[in-house]
Amino acid sequence: MASTDGLDEVDAQLKAVIDNLYMLICQAHEFRGTQTQEAMTFEIKRLIQNLLALCQTARTLPTGLPQEIIEYVERSRNPDIYTREFVELVQRLNQQLKGRSQAFADFRDILAREMTGALPDCKQDIKMVVESTGGNPPV
Repeated sequence: MASTDGLDEVDAQLKAVIDNLYMLICQAHEFRGTQTQEAMTFEIKRLIQNLLALCQTARTLPTGLPQEIIEYVERSRNPDIYTREFVELVQRLNQQLKGRSQAFADFRDILAREMTGALPDCKQDIKMVVESTGGNPPV
């Protein structure tokens, strides 16, 4: 993965490029002759410098893409659809895990209740185990 510093630097450089473009748009809209032309020339030079710096920084960052995404795009599919399908898959898996966790918690509570009824001498131990696993001990 890329370091945070490199990504922060790219972020700052992209903002600088956007600022350059915004200034050029404003100057073109409010064009008033020679002074504006000189300001635009200066802004274009700064834009070129910022783009060069951005290109140099971008080369230092890793740009590896998962093979699945490359194949997906090569089949003329939209990568946004891949992302949506991936998110839906993760949501489905999260729901399954939540269901399993809830089932285990319910099983823990039922088992504790039944064990407390069958083994009243172990009530304190059962209560301690249930509390340590995040459950509500049987009364």
